[in-house]
Amino acid sequence: MVKKPEDLNLHNIVNAQFDEAARHVKVPHGLLDQIKACSNVYFMQFPVKVGKKYEMIKAWRAEHSHHRKPLKGGIRYSRLVNQDEVMALAALMTYKCAIVDVPFGGSKGGVQVQARAYPKEILEKITRRLTHELIRKDFIGPGINVPAPDYGTGEQEMAWIADTYDAFHPGDLDNMACVTGKPVTQGGIRGRTEATGRGVVYALRELFRQPKELKRFGLAGSLEGKTVSVQGFGNVGYHAARILRAEDGARIIAIGEWNGTIYNPKGIDVPALQHYRKKNKGSILGFPGTKKLTNSGDCLEIECDVLIPAALENQITQANAKKLRCKVLAEAANGPTTPRAEVELIKRNILVMPDIFMNSGGVTVSYFEWTKNLSHMRYGRLEKRIDQAKREALVSALEDTVGKRFHKAHRNQLIVGTDERDLVNSGLEETMVCAYQEILEIRNRNKTVHDMRTAAYICAIQKVARGYQELGIFP
Repeated sequence: MVKKPEDLNLHNIVNAQFDEAARHVKVPHGLLDQIKACSNVYFMQFPVKVGKKYEMIKAWRAEHSHHRKPLKGGIRYSRLVNQDEVMALAALMTYKCAIVDVPFGGSKGGVQVQARAYPKEILEKITRRLTHELIRKDFIGPGINVPAPDYGTGEQEMAWIADTYDAFHPGDLDNMACVTGKPVTQGGIRGRTEATGRGVVYALRELFRQPKELKRFGLAGSLEGKTVSVQGFGNVGYHAARILRAEDGARIIAIGEWNGTIYNPKGIDVPALQHYRKKNKGSILGFPGTKKLTNSGDCLEIECDVLIPAALENQITQANAKKLRCKVLAEAANGPTTPRAEVELIKRNILVMPDIFMNSGGVTVSYFEWTKNLSHMRYGRLEKRIDQAKREALVSALEDTVGKRFHKAHRNQLIVGTDERDLVNSGLEETMVCAYQEILEIRNRNKTVHDMRTAAYICAIQKVARGYQELGIFP
């Protein structure tokens, strides 16, 4: 009998994962069909002058679910992007937002270009023209659809989008809320850049506070000293690795990028590697003290406690699932593990922390940025000084009581007031902790559910169903 080739279409994979979870929920079939379906897809094709020639640029924006407004989702620039991928990513956005109780519907955008192949001025032309196309069809706006950065895009592209939208809507007070992930000086929020990576860390910290759960997978203790391998040294992978090393004492032993993997069992200095990469034309290979491994996928097969795929989808497949030697697979990317691979990992008692939860830090802090733009007030601005004064009074009273003064550096650390970044990180941690506990409770309560992904989808389906029912669309 000839084995069927593995289905690597992300849209099919997401729908299959949805169907598996749907078997465990008491929701009418018609409502399940509504939740699963992608509502709208807008395909664009427009010319951009590159040098002396014109190139036709293809782009998509998918709107998956309108049970909440506005819709939310990033825009990625990639040669590999296509309509199926954009629809799948839009669906994942719906489910992510539901899991972390962010009141958005799901959307996603993609432009079929390789960002690093174009100079800045051409990327600006592409981005501004894309924004114009979205405005024409009412696919962008503070209360309609709010993009954000994704693979191949960042703060600069979001600033261009905001500026273009503002030019088409002169005088509208809430224009800056049309997009998130902007530079702080252009209405962005402190903590957004590292939000997805930090969300991954907060989720892992909560896992490592569950001794019974850790014991099931051959782990114990805290993150300190645990070995970590990371695939992808972009925004998400870099910040996840940096924070795990600096704040939790984890050992980052391997990092894989598009052109190879570096390995050091004693640990890699993440900030130093970032500095090296900037000087080395974007490559991490050759970093002092590390061994070069031939393939970018080699980092997936390194023996470690925690593996963090933070690149693109379909990185862990039936072909390489048996080669993984981690205890926890923390999906920081969208769709890095195929269903057949996950079956193999579960058989081997590897804990899979699913993308629709692990990857939700970015949209959580995007929500904070959106609300900041609508309120026109920086978080912490009103309370920071009074908070600092109260802390100072408390520390002074404590010093008088014990008859001893704190060291100046320690004193300053104790009395500093809460600022925007502190509030953002606090809100993100609370969100990730509560979502993890909810997913874990669903898995433990349902005897027919044995994995965290199905439990996460159940959580999402139930909340989205409630949203549609509250609208009166389904009784």
